[in-house]
Order: sequence, then structure tokens, then C-alpha cells
Amino acid sequence: MRAVRLREPGVLRVEEVEDPEPGPGRARIAVRAAGVHPADLSCPDLPTTPGREVAGVVDAIGPDVDGAWLGRRVVTQLGLADGGYAELAVREVGALHVVPEGVGFAAAVAMIRTGGTALGVLDAAGLDPDDVVLVTAAAGGVGGLLVRGAVLAGAFVVGLVGAADKRRAVLRAGAAAAVDYRRQGWRSEVAGALAGREVTAVLDGVGGAEGRGAFDLLGQGGRLVVFGSSSGELLPMSTSDLFARSLTAVVAAGPHMARRAGGVRALEARALAEAGRLAPVVQEFPLAEAARAHAALAGRRTVGKVVLLPGAR
Repeated sequence: MRAVRLREPGVLRVEEVEDPEPGPGRARIAVRAAGVHPADLSCPDLPTTPGREVAGVVDAIGPDVDGAWLGRRVVTQLGLADGGYAELAVREVGALHVVPEGVGFAAAVAMIRTGGTALGVLDAAGLDPDDVVLVTAAAGGVGGLLVRGAVLAGAFVVGLVGAADKRRAVLRAGAAAAVDYRRQGWRSEVAGALAGREVTAVLDGVGGAEGRGAFDLLGQGGRLVVFGSSSGELLPMSTSDLFARSLTAVVAAGPHMARRAGGVRALEARALAEAGRLAPVVQEFPLAEAARAHAALAGRRTVGKVVLLPGAR
């Protein structure tokens, strides 16, 4: 089979490797879509085949696995093991989810992890039609789903993006406005879009100065939901900042988010069930262009969830 191998930092090459064989309790997946996650950009143990999210069709099973799995459309996270950037991947059948009818492989990959994160953030935010929401990195994989989810909750949504050409995707998701926060005077643009409304919730996965800029726009009694720091820095704030405006802050990440949802598997299943409603945006690359996909994601030049397609050339 073909697989993307990372043998030295930053160098991704497609190689021919042996086909994996499923052992007891495991199934082999003919991969149709593999997710690219920011964690895949830096793999500490080399050599490796990156990728922890795959969707495809079960084409072989272990000796003790029910034959009904053969031919099923499935999606899974590969756990702590890598190996997703390949034509074939193996996983325990207990970790597989059947892809719902009408949901494509790329959308399933977008929802299994990224979608679960978005649902956890939306649960923590508890949005309703009275809310005015500011979403950072609103054109990203999680950000786009947050915009869509907030709009479906009836909230007034403004998305912040890191490039002018990403605004269209945020507006298509239903946001009332999309503002490039790398431009001078972006806060004034946000104020104009709000037209007197007060921000009640900030959903931030960027952190650093950009996250702080969004946080500073929160009105009295508002709430901050933090789920990441893609800028490389956590959002700088203190309890004094919270007390000054009677704000609340919640971290929607890590094991406690999955526990609140009934466990990781329950959160994954719920995310898949929401794929049609949230309509994840994906940006696709052929498997052979994994290096270009990594560079685009690292350079923040992507829109939606980045997905590799082993069948594309």
C-alpha cells in the first residue's frame, strides 16, 4: 500500500509499505479520507506515518470478528497510534463507528474529533437566541462548526478570521459578519457589525493577543469559553479581569469535556449524528500532497477541516 512517511522533521514522502493485517478483535479499513490535525504537524517519534482520524470501508477482519463488519462504511480515531495517512489502517472494532447514511467520508472524518470538540464547546457555552457571539478562527475546522452551531441556536454571530479571503466561508456558515482581525482597526469593524449589541459570549481557540482582543469585547456578565491556543500562547487574563466585568470563564478541552458528554465514544457518536445539521466544511488534498496540506495548515491558509484523500491523484 501507499503511505506517507515522516522520517525527518518536516519531510513527508509517499512510500510503498507492507499492507497491515488485522489481528484478533481488529478490522482493516480501506481508507477513503484521513484527517489532518494540528497535532500531526509535530510527531515526536520518528519514523512514523502521521494521522489519527480515518474513514473508509472495512476490507478485512481479524479471526474472531463478526463478518457483518466487512464492507461497512466506518470512521474512527486511531487512538495514540498514528498511521492514518495511508491507503489502509487497522483498528479495534470496538472503536469503529458506522458512518450514517448520507454522510460522506470526508465529512465523517471532520466530525469524529473536530466535530466532537465543537459540540463540547457549544455545550459549555449554552447559547440561546439572546446571545451575541464572537468566534475566533471562525474559518477553521472547529471555528466553522461553532459558527454554524451558534447560528442554529439562534444567536447573533460575528466570526473573526486571519485573512480577508476566509470571510466568505464564515458568512456562508450563517454569521452576520466576518472580520479580519489582522487588519488595523478591526475592533471598530466588529463594533459596526454589532450595531449597539453587547457581546455575551466569546468562543476562543486562538489565545495570545488575538484571543485577548476578543475577550476585551465581552460585555458585562459575559462568558468566555476557551478550547485551545493555536497562536502558541494561552489567552492572557486574570481573575481581576473577570471580576471587573462579572465575567465567567470555562475551559472546554480535555477529559472533563468527554466525561460531561458521557465519554469519548458517546461524544464521537453524537458528533457523527450532527454531521448533516452542522455541515462541516472540508478542504481536500490528495494523499501525495500531504506536505502541502501541512504547510497550508501551519500557515493558516486553510478553510474548514483539512482532509487527505488516498484515492485522489
